[in-house]
Amino acid sequence: MDYSDLPVSFAAMSLYNKRGVSAQKEEVHAAVKHLSQGLYPNAFCKIYPDFLGGDDAFVNIMHADGAGTKSILAYLYWKETGDISVWKGIAQDAIVMNLDDLLCVGIHDDIVFNSTIDRNKKLIPGNVLEQVIGGTQEFFEMLKNFGINIHYLGGETADVGDVVRTVAVNGTMTSRWPKDKIISNNKIKPGDVIVGLASYGQASYETVYNSGIGSNGLTSARHDVLSKYYADNFKETFDNSLESDVVYIGKHRLTDTVEVNNARIKLQATVGSLILSPTRTYAPVMKVLLQNHFNKIHGLIHCSGGGQTKCMKYLPGNYKIIKDNLFTAPEIFQIIQQNSGSSNKEMYEVFNMGCRLEIYCDATDAATMIATANEFGIAAQVIGRVEEAEKKELIIQLKDEQLSY
Repeated sequence: MDYSDLPVSFAAMSLYNKRGVSAQKEEVHAAVKHLSQGLYPNAFCKIYPDFLGGDDAFVNIMHADGAGTKSILAYLYWKETGDISVWKGIAQDAIVMNLDDLLCVGIHDDIVFNSTIDRNKKLIPGNVLEQVIGGTQEFFEMLKNFGINIHYLGGETADVGDVVRTVAVNGTMTSRWPKDKIISNNKIKPGDVIVGLASYGQASYETVYNSGIGSNGLTSARHDVLSKYYADNFKETFDNSLESDVVYIGKHRLTDTVEVNNARIKLQATVGSLILSPTRTYAPVMKVLLQNHFNKIHGLIHCSGGGQTKCMKYLPGNYKIIKDNLFTAPEIFQIIQQNSGSSNKEMYEVFNMGCRLEIYCDATDAATMIATANEFGIAAQVIGRVEEAEKKELIIQLKDEQLSY
């Protein structure tokens, strides 16, 4: 099918559907809708009574997530450049997609982590596993410097070439936490402001520039940005039953050089380094805020799957969220949009667009949140506010366009 004569939004959404991906995971939510929502249905993670200790003053949390299809990009980059260290970033992605969800319910220490790695042994040798497992431990050692203790208890590594084409890197985090130190999002209220923390730049605990890509929307990003070279040479990296017009339809190689030029940094980077930037953790920042300013935080949202619309799922009432001061989308998202032709509405629904953590608080406390993030080299600003409404609604006001969800 030729998409050139269709409206951009329809064309892009048709690409998503034909690739078998969904920004909102509607079918997944439908499958689990009858399961218990835990003690606090509006909390970012499911929270249960203390089954482990039997103490009413504590709760239990178990959370599972992973690097998703970003591991395919690591495979391509490793094959094309020979740089095996890229796999350490995939280890970080799998950790942070768990850790930063736990941060959003107030958990920042004494966490147990188990990894699950499924690989095709013919394509993913032992030295790649060493990079993933070693990278996991290195990341935990870095976090320990900030008082964030994650106990790595191993996990499962399975050779399942009939199930996975290359490798899937996932993990599970478990914690037992005081009930009175949980962020349930029930305190979010009209009049609150939203402090957004940038996903891009270079935090004080990061060694290189971070594009802000995170670990969501990578199926679309991969196929929309990268060229047919990868379809022709790496057939193991995609579902070969897909139609050619949705597979690697971009113009870039991973080694192409692009300019990064924003208010915080100017440099030259490859497309590969941008699209594979390890997902930033906000744990060092949130450790400080949760220890010193817990009562000032009304709610926390990790803008992961669902991008800037993620907040809609966790509101405790029929509120309107207005985001009218978001960061200018950094370069990686501009590259994705230029290649895909996606509308702004779709981009903000799929990607974090440069802002991956939201703190809901009183306006008088916003400066504290911003200053703490700035101490770690992370840009932060008031990106919006909460208003009373008849139904849950989200308005994103861009420079020349208003998006409604």
